[in-house]
Amino acid sequence: MTVEQNVLQQSKSQKHQQTFLNQLREITGINDIQVLQQALKDSNGNLELAVTFLTAKNAKVPQQEEATYYQTALPGNDRYISVGSQADTNVIDLTGDDKDDLQRAIALSLEESNRAFRETGITDEEQAISRVLEASIAENKASLKRTHPEVWSDSPNPYDRKRQDSCPVGLKNVGNTCWFSAVIQSLFNLLEFRRLVLNYNPPASAQDLPRNQKEHRNLPFMRELRYLFALLVGSKRKYVDPSRAVEILKDAFKSNDSQQQDVSEFTHKLLDWLEDAFQIKAEEERDGEKPKNPMVELFYGRFLAVGVLEGKKFENTEMFGQYPLQVNGFKDLHECLEAAMIEGEIESLHSENSGKSGQEHWFTELPPVLTFELSRFEFNQALGRPEKIHNKLEFPPILYLDRYMHKNREITRIKRDEIKRLKEYLTVLQQRLERYLSYGSGPKRFPLVDVLQYALEFASSKPVCTSPIDDIDASAPPSGTVTAQTIPSTTDQQGPSSSEIPSTSPVQRSVIHKPFTQSRIPPDLPMHPAPRHITEEELSVLEGCLHRWRTEVENDTRDLQESISRIHRTIELMYSDKSMVQVPYRLHAVLVHEGQANAGHYWAYIYDHHQRRWMKYNDISVTKSTWEELERDSFGGYRNASAYCLMYINDKEQFLIQEEFNKETGQMLVGMDTLPPDLKDYVKEDNKRFEKELEEWDAELAQKVQQEKLLASQTPRMPAPSSAPVQAGEPEYLEQPSRTDLSKHLKEDSVRAITKALAEQEDRSPETVMQMAIKFEYARLLKLAQDDPPPECDYRLHHAVVYFMQNEAPKKIIERTLLEQFGDHNLSFDERCRNIMKVAQAKLEMIKPDEVNMEEYERWHQEYRNYRETTMYLMVGLELFQKKSYMEALLYLIYAYQNNKELLSKGLYRGHDEELISHYRRECLLKLNEHAAALFESGDDQEVNNGLIVMNELIVPCLPLLLVDETEEKDIAAVEDMRNRWCSYLGQEMEPNLQEKLTDFLPKLLDCSTEIKGFNDPPKLPSYSTHELCERFARIMLSLSRTPADGR
Repeated sequence: MTVEQNVLQQSKSQKHQQTFLNQLREITGINDIQVLQQALKDSNGNLELAVTFLTAKNAKVPQQEEATYYQTALPGNDRYISVGSQADTNVIDLTGDDKDDLQRAIALSLEESNRAFRETGITDEEQAISRVLEASIAENKASLKRTHPEVWSDSPNPYDRKRQDSCPVGLKNVGNTCWFSAVIQSLFNLLEFRRLVLNYNPPASAQDLPRNQKEHRNLPFMRELRYLFALLVGSKRKYVDPSRAVEILKDAFKSNDSQQQDVSEFTHKLLDWLEDAFQIKAEEERDGEKPKNPMVELFYGRFLAVGVLEGKKFENTEMFGQYPLQVNGFKDLHECLEAAMIEGEIESLHSENSGKSGQEHWFTELPPVLTFELSRFEFNQALGRPEKIHNKLEFPPILYLDRYMHKNREITRIKRDEIKRLKEYLTVLQQRLERYLSYGSGPKRFPLVDVLQYALEFASSKPVCTSPIDDIDASAPPSGTVTAQTIPSTTDQQGPSSSEIPSTSPVQRSVIHKPFTQSRIPPDLPMHPAPRHITEEELSVLEGCLHRWRTEVENDTRDLQESISRIHRTIELMYSDKSMVQVPYRLHAVLVHEGQANAGHYWAYIYDHHQRRWMKYNDISVTKSTWEELERDSFGGYRNASAYCLMYINDKEQFLIQEEFNKETGQMLVGMDTLPPDLKDYVKEDNKRFEKELEEWDAELAQKVQQEKLLASQTPRMPAPSSAPVQAGEPEYLEQPSRTDLSKHLKEDSVRAITKALAEQEDRSPETVMQMAIKFEYARLLKLAQDDPPPECDYRLHHAVVYFMQNEAPKKIIERTLLEQFGDHNLSFDERCRNIMKVAQAKLEMIKPDEVNMEEYERWHQEYRNYRETTMYLMVGLELFQKKSYMEALLYLIYAYQNNKELLSKGLYRGHDEELISHYRRECLLKLNEHAAALFESGDDQEVNNGLIVMNELIVPCLPLLLVDETEEKDIAAVEDMRNRWCSYLGQEMEPNLQEKLTDFLPKLLDCSTEIKGFNDPPKLPSYSTHELCERFARIMLSLSRTPADGR
């Protein structure tokens, strides 16, 4: 065995040791690493015995605690840091009384685990990944059986799945695999990593038959990963399906459990597999030289552990991949790093004779890609389950790591000592300032400067010589004042005055203050308490002292605040000198988790280094983003979303993000040109299949159109009455419910205008009367269009022309609409109107095609029909909401909002108040969410299923509608409220079947994708006449005005 192989073998065994530590942590819930290591050492690697030590009733921390804490850093104990494994959620309850049964159960579990490892060489960590992958595939297959597949399946229209220009390609969530998408997209957008994967060729010796199980697992996965990366480069699809790569991962291990995968654990294992795959290739290609593994060179670095153990110094070099950082108790990334780089008593590191122990970590070699794992989960021993830490943690877009480098350790130690001294001084100053700002000895404290000011105001008040209760003349109230009187209950209006009534009367009328009807305090009384006995000399001395003391306190407070600010600034700039900003790392990707420890959703923010902007990769949705949005979702503290993994890249290593260039022409290679020939052919074949989908869709649509035309040509047309021909393109809504029934509202308007024209026009010829009637009707409608009525009087519903006028429709459209109104055959009820109707019809026939664009005319009337339809959706939805029929109301309000939004996109007066519809849509969802949560809390199987049906079929499909516009803060807050309500159940005890249903449901609720995937068909609307529509709309709007909506 070569030296290199021996080193690799040692590193693998150390990884397995880390896995055993993870098992102990999972079983016992103990996170203290030195306790776990000591127990493992004392048991000689026997996990059963180690668990017995840790769970014994009188178990104590091993006595050699400090020694074992640092044993991994002693010389000769090189270790390969393996981080990222989180405690499994299936925690054994160690609080039971029957310890014998507990020990037997643990022993059996460990025996099974050890036997599986001996037989297969597969660790429990790897089996955990297998379990979640199998759950992902099962979830993907189960999604085909859902009641409403349009919510979760692909759109049947392939154009909805077509990639737009060079927009990045998304990854389909094939069932709880958002973690896979977040990690893969982050790595894919590292151009150097992408090149390594795309140009990977399996070793020739392993092409025919893999030599061992690792090759059997890794090589097929590398093949599928290459295919997946190639599709992300050149696919014409908006998103691609990673199921084949996930299937390879699933088939590598066999298990039955299911849980959502952890990002850092998957990243660690993925890089481990890639490292193995590239190691096989590197060993084959080496020519007597030490093989170089590009995965190790890209993602792994080294640090030097410098420490003191019981007065003896030691140094040891260690290797690391993902670097773990604790979040709890720190405000920013530098504080986390400082805490991670120093362990134990720092003073002991610089003392020759100290008996204490401590160690520092110094980076000696940083990887080009530096990944920090933020430990946002901790095990709650009382509840027996992990919990998520939602604390806020800030991190910068550029991270300077000079202060952690071994070459700078002397200057860093000096600066750390200086910062420590400044912080101690800062603590003293803050304590002194607090005494000024919170002065007093009682439970309530006030700023001292305010106390002195109040004393000064009291001393300066006008002195009074009487008691505050003796100077009130109750018998002579000021004018207009109703005073409190004490009168017997038997006194009538002519009774004695209050001054004659003894104050000891048993019956009294209490004082009631009536604002605006009762006068204020009499002007001759002081507004504040004042001293009664003070001389001018005393007052002068006291005022002088108080003025002087207040000034002194103000100066002291200001000096303290300025000193504190100056020290804060000094600490912030401590590492800003030129020598400490030579190792810049730029933030490349942020992997975000939203939810709780047991369930949630992952997505990634990835920096586009060439476009210099942030992109949000959320499964199939890839959108432009901003640093402000990243801060809101990643820092934590704002909601249940926070960064879980940070990926920084060396800002000076441009090869990481540099595009490829043609060696002959010097031109940059983009898209398909960057792919090797085999992958280029693979992508072309997939694109051909997708183009065939598009062609088949187009052919299907063309066939439908042809069939509709053929059907229309074969349908016999009913001849129109000779006296009243129906005009082509006449608006459908003018006759409701049928073409032969003119609404009473419009008919009366027309007759009224004709009557007025006959009364005022001497020339009674039909043409003259018609022109005058149209003029009167136009003037009436123009006045309505120019009015500003209350919401319940929407004149646009009264007539299409009002809508056209308010939205500046062409004059020809308005003129033709009015002609059709007066040319309707239903005006033939008497001779007078019939003659005018005929003139109007003749005018319509004389209009030439080039005078009025009939396509434009029909578009305007179609838009008005859409407006009336939107009004009916809104009206019916509000009526149902008031009846508390929230399920029925929701769909009406959803379509009202969507249709209204489309109308408003064309003009301000083309739709209704968007905030009004948004409010009731939001309220409806919140009411349904509360109803569904109450059903779930009942615990009854039928009720629980009904509640989840409400969530899956009504609420979850609507959430993207509320999230698509990120300026709507109330909508986003409502979504957070609904999610938090369900996430709160994670910390509660419940039946296993409820826990299973909740775990299955939460990823759907927490999916932050704004991809709108489909709805039920729009609800059917009843037929309303114009009069009925206006009346019902006015009634519902009036009822809303009488009952103000919360939050509006």
